[in-house]
Parts: sequence; C-alpha cells; structure tokens
Amino acid sequence: MKLKYLASVACVIGLSAGMVSAQDCEESKWGAEDTAGSANLVSPERTLEAAKLITQGKSMPLGIVIDSETPAFAPRSLNLQVVQPNQQGGQKLSQFGYPGNYNDDILQTWVGIGSQIDGLGHLGEKGYYYNCLDEKEISVITGLTKLGVHDIPPLVGRGVIIDMASHAGKDVMEAGEHFGEAEIKAAAEAQGVEIREGDVVLFHTGWTEGMLESDPTAWVSGEPGINVEGARYIASLNPMAVGADTWGLEPIPPADGDGAFYGHVVFLKENGIYILETMNTGPLLREGVNEFMFVLGQARIRGTVQMIINPVALY
Repeated sequence: MKLKYLASVACVIGLSAGMVSAQDCEESKWGAEDTAGSANLVSPERTLEAAKLITQGKSMPLGIVIDSETPAFAPRSLNLQVVQPNQQGGQKLSQFGYPGNYNDDILQTWVGIGSQIDGLGHLGEKGYYYNCLDEKEISVITGLTKLGVHDIPPLVGRGVIIDMASHAGKDVMEAGEHFGEAEIKAAAEAQGVEIREGDVVLFHTGWTEGMLESDPTAWVSGEPGINVEGARYIASLNPMAVGADTWGLEPIPPADGDGAFYGHVVFLKENGIYILETMNTGPLLREGVNEFMFVLGQARIRGTVQMIINPVALY
C-alpha cells in the first residue's frame, strides 16, 4: 500500500513538473525549431522600403567609441594591447622583401560592453530561453550551441527614434524614470513617428550623451528606460529590434512591481526580439532625423551571447 502511495505521489509530481515546464515557455510563432526570432522579419520588400528613406545620401554611426575606461555592467571590462611581433629592439622584417614594420593588437574583453546587441540566448527565465530552449542544452563554456549571435543575419530595415526626453520636457531623463504604453504613444504621435512591423525602434533619453563623460559612475549605476508594460506594448507591434541610448534599456532602479531587466525577458525570451544598447541617437535627432535605413552586420564569433556593434543609420 505504501509503495502504491509513493508511486502515485511520484506520478503526480512528475506530471506537475511537466506542466510547470510547459508553462515556463511558449513556442515561437515562427515554429518550434526557430532560432532567428524577429530576424525573420528581414525581407527584400522591407529593405527596399527602408532604402527609400535615404534622401540626403548621409550616414551616421549608432555605436559609441569605447576603451578600457568605458564603464560597464560589472564585472565586464576591456583591455587593448598594441604590439609589434618579432620587432624587439627596432628589428625590421626582412622576410617582407623590404625593411618592414607593423603593429598588431590583442583584445581581451567582454563583448557585452559599449554599444552592443543582445542575442536571444542572453536573458531567460526559470532555465529557459527563446523558443523553450533549455539552459542545460545550449549554455556551454565554449559558446552557445544555439541562439549564438553569429547566426543572426544582417539586420536591415527601417529605423525610428522616439525622443522620450523631449516628451518629458528635458534634455536628460533621470535614473529610474520610466515610460510605458501611454507615454510611448503620446511621444510618437507628437513627433509624427509611426512604428511598423519589422522596424528597429530606438528610444532617446539623453542618458549617454548627458552622463557618460560627465559622470561615468552615475551613468553605469542607474538609467531611465522602458518599463515592463511598455515592453509588452512594443513587443505587440512586432519590431525587429528595440534599443535605447542607455546601457541596459530598462530603468534602474526598476519601476515599482517590475523585476530588474525584465524587459529583456519580454523581448528576448518571450518574443525573440533583439535588444540594442547604448545607441548613439542624439546626433541623428539634431540632424532632424528620426526615420532612417538601419543596417547592422555584427562580428560573427561562433556562440557569442552578445556582441559589440556599430550599426549605421543611412538617411
């Protein structure tokens, strides 16, 4: 009798565990085997439409310059060394057929520093990542076995900037200041910006331009950003990627009731939408541009979770 009871309990526990696992993730709208997420929205038609936004023949980098002094989410850091291999003491390289000399460089860095893209394997919940991929199956020390940033195709499409700082009536929003659906809709309407499926949506808060150089410690200690309600609203519009001129996208400290960086879970895990951090949006806005062609081809190091990037805005 006791054995039957224990067997019944084990069966119930097993079924419950299965139900919990099923509830912890939801299959992607692009199918159970999909690993590309919103990159599926890249299409020849959207690329050609975005190209029509190039009216002045100008370009602008969306990435910032970084170095060993750039603050980053702890314990991330960067160290660059420039070396002259086999040229000690002023030796020249006769094997070139002339007295040659050259510089080379060695980079030791976390790739989640400065302007970056977060891949779909970056943040999950309860052990699961995008499309129900289990951390035990994809997260190995030598690199992600699935969802690596190297597999993201070139992200090309229409980019839009929504100036949340202007909507708030200030040049630089404050750390912890946040915005949701109502604020995003009002700002977009006031600026004449329409968010469409497949867009790259960037939020301007003034944070990086206003704080990175003047107070780098404060810059990395907090930030304004999109709250969870706002993240769910933007996700419902099916963008290709969402970013901001902040290092982490969401407000720090988080909005009341929101988990820290839970917008990452909403975008990455739940919807397969890529995140772009520390985007240099100010110069474009000063040019009077909030709609442009967005082009990104990131470095393709196999298995990376994130990557330092410098997308280009063409307008």
